[in-house]
Amino acid sequence: MTRTLVLVRHGQSEWNLKNLFTGWRDPDLTDQGHKEAISAGKKLKIEGLKFDIAYTSALQRAQATCQHIFDEMGHSNFETIRDQALNERDYGDLSGLNKDDARKKWGEEQVYIWRRSYDISPPGGESLRDTGARVWPYYINTIQPHVLRSETVLVVAHGNSLRALIMALEGLSSEEIIRQELPTGIPIIYRLNADSTIASKKILES
Repeated sequence: MTRTLVLVRHGQSEWNLKNLFTGWRDPDLTDQGHKEAISAGKKLKIEGLKFDIAYTSALQRAQATCQHIFDEMGHSNFETIRDQALNERDYGDLSGLNKDDARKKWGEEQVYIWRRSYDISPPGGESLRDTGARVWPYYINTIQPHVLRSETVLVVAHGNSLRALIMALEGLSSEEIIRQELPTGIPIIYRLNADSTIASKKILES
């Protein structure tokens, strides 16, 4: 038995394709997104993993990705916990806007600051730090205990909620985490030590 945590960002969504700020809005996956999710399931099956429990956000793009992974791995009637603590960062007033249109409205530098700074939030929205403030306690109190009991745990969520989680897992600084990019549909496998530190990390690249 190993303490295994697998993180997967959902497959490409319809709004990813349209270059829109998505946040807590709830578009579905594109055809490519479905394929990415199926591919993630195939890769995890090849790794020989068998999950004990899974967590996903309250948004359908993450839930659909999770279901594709289960289908490919042969999991049925599987326990999945859905919680908005794992939702994408809330982009507030930017939600639903085309990123190029937002740059025209607020200026390229301001939009870059909102997107890439650690603790500056867009109007009515969350910063990455704000996102972490809901992700970190949920992980520590709800998800991590399963991992430390030598279970194999799947988390399917979003670019920023997973970046916040990775920041805590890997002990990254605010400068380091804002440079991290997470591609859609690519599983990251962590093996943890008994003290919750990382024993190994493997990225299942496409």
